[in-house]
Amino acid sequence: MFKKYHTCLLLCLLLLWGCNPKPANQYKVVKIKDGDTLGLLSNDNQQVTVRLAEIDCPEKSQAFGKAAKKFTSDLCFGKDVTLIGNTKDRYGRTIALVILPDGTNVNYQLVKNGFAWHYKAYSQSAELAQLEQNARENKLGLWQDANPTPPWEYRKEGRSSGYDNNPYKKHYKRKPKLEDVY
Repeated sequence: MFKKYHTCLLLCLLLLWGCNPKPANQYKVVKIKDGDTLGLLSNDNQQVTVRLAEIDCPEKSQAFGKAAKKFTSDLCFGKDVTLIGNTKDRYGRTIALVILPDGTNVNYQLVKNGFAWHYKAYSQSAELAQLEQNARENKLGLWQDANPTPPWEYRKEGRSSGYDNNPYKKHYKRKPKLEDVY
């Protein structure tokens, strides 16, 4: 009788443990698109694209762009994360702070280690400003360059020059019409 009671109790505990859902703002990191953009999977298996709030990493084609992506990947790929914030940008991405289970703020770690700028146009955070200043003074990450180009300026230069700076983007010419050939 006593053994049967323990087995039943253990089974009930396992069922209750298995039914305990994750909080609504908790996701699994399944893709690193670039240093400041993640692909997440929600509890109901919906994919969500998240742009890290208050920071801007170098573009992939810029110096330290690939290093920023690798740093982000090493820090959070495959982990469960919590989002703080749920506004959307013009591309439909969720803008948020990303927090690891141990409380580490991914956004702040990128700035602290010199892989992102504090995006002052969208943030007034004194803490982020100080983290960027410390990274600059210690020449961490992108601050090893004498005069790194902020990604917002890099993107603006690409638009104003009339061509796309992305060497990986394919450009297709239209096929000539038959009358154009003869």
